[in-house]
Amino acid sequence: MLIGKKMQDAMNEQVKNELYSANLYLAMAIHFENEGLMVFADWFYKQAKEEEEHAMKFIKYITETGGKAIVPEIPKPKNEFNSAEEITQMALEHEMKVTEMINKLVELAKSENDNSALQFLQWFVAEQVEEVANADQLLKIVQRAGEKNLLQAQNFITRGEE
Repeated sequence: MLIGKKMQDAMNEQVKNELYSANLYLAMAIHFENEGLMVFADWFYKQAKEEEEHAMKFIKYITETGGKAIVPEIPKPKNEFNSAEEITQMALEHEMKVTEMINKLVELAKSENDNSALQFLQWFVAEQVEEVANADQLLKIVQRAGEKNLLQAQNFITRGEE
């Protein structure tokens, strides 16, 4: 077995965290869809899918290194939101928290002298830089636009993707 028990358990915990993230972003996407803001909804649906993919990467790594992956119980995310700014601020804060989680896994890999886990986790380190930057940019767009101008903000986001 290449993976140690501590790393296995920590990565199984991260599977739970990634699936929670997926559900949180799904709830956010649904809120925007219910508000008729499909560009924002699509952004969060995409994030939800990415978080599911992250969970699967951890599961695959655990099993490929001889560990036992588990399907965790996932806490229920918040489902009621007051504003686009609240949602985008929460998304940024959540990505910062996930970054801390990944950094703790890196520290565990270093302390366990687990070079394969360390190499595996480098992808997530780079991914979190992108995730935080994207969430920060979305929050700034929403803050600049304000709640009354979210349709214009969607147009701005759409033009930026072309």
